[in-house]
Amino acid sequence: MSMNKTAYKLRPSDYWRIGEHESWFADMAAKGLHLKKMGIHFAKFDKGEPKKMRYRIDVSIKKRINSEQIQMYAESGWEYVISYSFFHVFSSPEGLNAPELHTDPAEQSYTLKELDKKLALNAVIVIVAMILMVGMLSSIWLLDGTPTFVLVKGGAIQQTILAMFIGYSAYHSLQAAISIRALRRNLIEGKPIDHHATWKKHYRLHSTSAFLFTVVVGLSAIIPFVQLVKMDTKTLPEASLDLPIVRLADVEGNSAMVRGEPSYISNNVDWGNRYSYNWSLLAPVQYETDEQGVIPGEMWEDGSGEYSPAIHTQVYQLNIPALADNLISDLIERYRYNSREDFVETEHQDLDLLIVHMEEDMKKVFASKGKAVMYVRYSGYADIDSIIESMVEKVTLISD
Repeated sequence: MSMNKTAYKLRPSDYWRIGEHESWFADMAAKGLHLKKMGIHFAKFDKGEPKKMRYRIDVSIKKRINSEQIQMYAESGWEYVISYSFFHVFSSPEGLNAPELHTDPAEQSYTLKELDKKLALNAVIVIVAMILMVGMLSSIWLLDGTPTFVLVKGGAIQQTILAMFIGYSAYHSLQAAISIRALRRNLIEGKPIDHHATWKKHYRLHSTSAFLFTVVVGLSAIIPFVQLVKMDTKTLPEASLDLPIVRLADVEGNSAMVRGEPSYISNNVDWGNRYSYNWSLLAPVQYETDEQGVIPGEMWEDGSGEYSPAIHTQVYQLNIPALADNLISDLIERYRYNSREDFVETEHQDLDLLIVHMEEDMKKVFASKGKAVMYVRYSGYADIDSIIESMVEKVTLISD
C-alpha cells in the first residue's frame, strides 16, 4: 500500500484508558481513518471512506488471542482488528447493532484480574528502580557536598535526565496499576466502561508532554557527544598562550626558571605541564592546567631539594553568573584539607569575590568576576599579590 493511503497519529497517552481508546478509534473511522496497527506512541491507519463504527477492546494477559474467541466474536458481529500489549481490538458497523462483547460488567472484571496483578508488580519493580536511581544520584550530587560543582562540570546531567525518565516511568506504572484496579472495582460494582469517553483533553496534554519530553531526551543524548568532541588535553607550551589561565612564569617573575623533567607522560602529553579544555551547558568555557618549574641553584628552605614551584589553575565561564558564589563555595569544599575558617574573604576592587588561604609555601586563591570563576593552587615562595593580580588580569578576559 502506498504511503498516501496510510496515516499515522499520535495515540491517546495512557493505554489503560480503554473507553478513551474505543472512542478515539470510532472518531478516526468517522474521518475515514481505519485502525491498522498500534505502536507505543503512534497508531497506523488506512485511509478510506468515512464510516460509523463501534470499537471494543477486550483484555487478556495473553498477548495473542485464540482463533476460537475471534470466531465467537465474529459470529456476534465483531470483527477482529489488531492486538497491542494485553488489549485486543474488535470493530463492528454502527448500523449492525451487534451485542456488547461483555453484557455483565462484573463478569468482565475477571478479564482484568491477571492484568491487575501484572501491573501492580510492574509498578513495584519500577518504583524500586527509581529509588535506587535516586540513591545513586544523591551520592553523585551530595556525597561530596559540591552540587553546584557537579552541575557546572556537566557530568551528571545525563544521569539526572535518565532518573527523570525512570521517575516518569514509575509514575506511569503506578498510575496504570491504580487505574486498572479502579476500573476493575467499578466493573465489579456493575458500572460498565464508558465507550464514548472523551479523549481530547488527555490527547492534547499527551501531545504537548511527548513533544517536550522528546526534545529534552534528544538534547540530553547529544550532550555527552558534544563534551567528548570538545574536550582536549595538550602539553602546555613554555611560550605564552592567549588563554585565561595563570602562568607560573607570571607568578614567579624569575627569568632563570626552567621547566623540569616530565614526571608523567601519556598520549604524548606532559601531565605535569598540561592544559585541558572542557565544555558543559552551564560552563561552555572550562580550562584546567598544571605547570611545574625549576630554578637552578635555588633550594627549598627546608633543604628538601632544588626549588621547584608549581601551579594548578581551574577556570570556568558560566552561562548563569548567579552560580559563581556557590561554585566557589563548592571548590573550597572540594579542595580544602582543613577548616573553612582558614579561607578568608578579602575585598578587591576588580573582583566580585576573592577568598584566600595560605599555609607555609602553599597558597589557594578563589576569585570571581561576572561570568568568570577561577581557582589557583600555588606551591612556592612567590608573593600572594602576584597571584591575585595575575588572576584579575585573566578573569577579566572572560568575565563578560
